[in-house]
Amino acid sequence: MSDQCEEMKPEDGVSAGLLAVLLGCLTILGPFSIDAVLPGFRLIGESLSVHPTHVQQVITAYLVPYALMSIVHGPLSDALGRRKIILFGLAVFAVASVGCGLARDLTTLLFFRGFQGLSAGVGLIVGRAVIRDVLAGADAQRLFIRIGMIFGIAPTIAPVVGGELLRWGWPATFWFVGAITLALLIATAFLLPETHNTEARTKLSVSGPWRTYRTMISERRFLLLSSATALNFAALWLYICSAPSFVIGALKLTELDFAWLFAPAIAGMVAGNFVSGRLAGRIKADRQIGAGFAICALAMVLNVCVSTVNGLMALPWAIVPLFINSFGNSLVFPVVTLSILDMYPAHRGAASSLQAFFSLSVNAIIAGVVAPVIAANTLAMAGVASLLVFGAWLCWRPLATICN
Repeated sequence: MSDQCEEMKPEDGVSAGLLAVLLGCLTILGPFSIDAVLPGFRLIGESLSVHPTHVQQVITAYLVPYALMSIVHGPLSDALGRRKIILFGLAVFAVASVGCGLARDLTTLLFFRGFQGLSAGVGLIVGRAVIRDVLAGADAQRLFIRIGMIFGIAPTIAPVVGGELLRWGWPATFWFVGAITLALLIATAFLLPETHNTEARTKLSVSGPWRTYRTMISERRFLLLSSATALNFAALWLYICSAPSFVIGALKLTELDFAWLFAPAIAGMVAGNFVSGRLAGRIKADRQIGAGFAICALAMVLNVCVSTVNGLMALPWAIVPLFINSFGNSLVFPVVTLSILDMYPAHRGAASSLQAFFSLSVNAIIAGVVAPVIAANTLAMAGVASLLVFGAWLCWRPLATICN
């Protein structure tokens, strides 16, 4: 157990199980707001009279401030406490969602999407620090897994929900997201205890976080571990942010069929999280990570085959690699993330922030630069995804014997 909280006690206001549900819901808010919007791209373009390529910037406008602000959430929670930072972030996200729903031109929509991005990462980033505040070792890994199971629900249902909401017009998606955010704000206010004790907090200053970040960036192990998780997930993210082209263009389906892409990816994530939870404390971390990368590599081989062999770019073959890749990702991510947080016991929020910044920066590049160029070419997508997984493995390989 950690030195701050041995376990969640009744007086803390929430059980460990309820904490997992609450943190899981906070974690999925940001991804849900991305995936739920994807089915509405065509209608947004038609309604606002803009080219579909420009509508793609709805994701970029969200991810860039998401990445930039991610380096702030963690240090603020280290200094001021986890709970109040989450509450403030949710309030900003709710207001920004209303702004998106009211937008009647692309400039206004991108402006408020940027404000959504500024606060979207607070649940994900600060939530990781909350987990490590209250638990350690295999117990922390299991809680990560429980949250991961909840996290897996969002990308599956988000595009389906988004598609159904289009019956009332594309702004309905943002009104729905705003309502969810308000509900989470109320739940957090009543249920989430403060897990970062006053005596453990860092001093709030402008220069403090940057000194901490300089220290982290100067450490080779932190850089390699953060790069490994960022690149490995980016291979899956490439398909998520290219969903309109992949589902409608390559698979010849409709806006209501996005679940064909998301369901196998999330099923793999849930299955991988289940297996990872069963393995927690039973095998060494380096063996689990190595197995995860091997599974991701297998997915990439199958991906290339599906993209090159006639007749395989169709259901069900085209979605099998997505299941396998997300399964492997779920074996790698929780173990590597806990290793990163354990490197900086006094600055877990900052460590979570910087790791998220690495991942979000890569995701923003994939969504804003890479995906628009190659989304129409399934073989190019398979090739880029393979390079990302290989790069992730190269980052982890030098550390294989010390990630325990």
